[in-house]
Amino acid sequence: MNIFLDQNENSREQTPAEMVVGNNLRELRTRKGLSLRSLAELSGLNVNTLSLIENGKSSPSVSTLQQLSLALRVPITSFFETGQVEKQVVYTPAEQRPLAAFGSTQMQNLGKDLRGKPVQPFVVKLNPGMGSGDRLIVHTGHEFVYCLEGRIQYRIDQEIFTLNPGDSILFEAHLPHCWENKGEDQAQILLILYPTDGREELGGRHFSLAYLQKELSMKIAVITNDGKTISQHFGRAPYYLVLTIEEGKVTQQEMREKMGHKHFSVIPHEEEHAGTGHGMDSGSHKKHASMAETISDCKALICGGMGMGAYESMRQFNIKPIVTDLSDIETAVQAFIDGKLIDHTELLH
Repeated sequence: MNIFLDQNENSREQTPAEMVVGNNLRELRTRKGLSLRSLAELSGLNVNTLSLIENGKSSPSVSTLQQLSLALRVPITSFFETGQVEKQVVYTPAEQRPLAAFGSTQMQNLGKDLRGKPVQPFVVKLNPGMGSGDRLIVHTGHEFVYCLEGRIQYRIDQEIFTLNPGDSILFEAHLPHCWENKGEDQAQILLILYPTDGREELGGRHFSLAYLQKELSMKIAVITNDGKTISQHFGRAPYYLVLTIEEGKVTQQEMREKMGHKHFSVIPHEEEHAGTGHGMDSGSHKKHASMAETISDCKALICGGMGMGAYESMRQFNIKPIVTDLSDIETAVQAFIDGKLIDHTELLH
């Protein structure tokens, strides 16, 4: 999807999913009394990015929705729900379960719109190796799990429990826990969350950012001179190595030429106003737009060095910049897939 607004952007047909996500984000934000700027500060996302999402002009990545769910303290499934009217009785026919899909994993909410959400029941389907991620989950109340099919491993505090079809487990949810499909086939569980704090909504917590990244099919770009190492200078590097990631594995890669300083040498450099910072002027932003256009289909950009202006421009273009101290592309990409790649913003200049 082209993330740059032009004369045709306002006429671009919006998909039903984009409209639902945008409307729900605006409703959740206003319900909590937050301005776009306030939500941007809480979530770490750019105001322009939030505005595009709310107006249905941008399709957010799962990682973006995860940041928003944490900032708004709502489950990630809230962004996909329609017709949010609180009910005393929730009847859910099997063929009408509200569904949120994260790659191959499906999460069906059986208690959608229940007044006060005193109990939160879900049917979760997931492929082998998928689960809640390595991050241990802690919340109030109790958690009940019933294995419908497949084989699920639950780690609660220091104990390991294996659930086969018909097995169940009930525990105090303040104990650190996580879970994973350890079988060779798709697994399905009934997950019931019973928080003691009525304000606590928990569905989104059971899918960590690292886990969601494994499930997500995405493209990322790496700044490089040779296709093997990460360049230390964003502006001067001649290439992007673009990698396609599907379910935690690199399935395709290609080299793309990148606009750089040599292409802009004939263009006069606009004077930077005091206090704006390096590369923060409008002229630099236009150059960064030219550099980003080549990777408009990418969700993240990994580099070894970058100016503050370029960093902020990438964020405005809905591309997550990550400044790393690693030099080997393969090592850095694997760290990104595992959710362990650190963004060293202290290296910005």
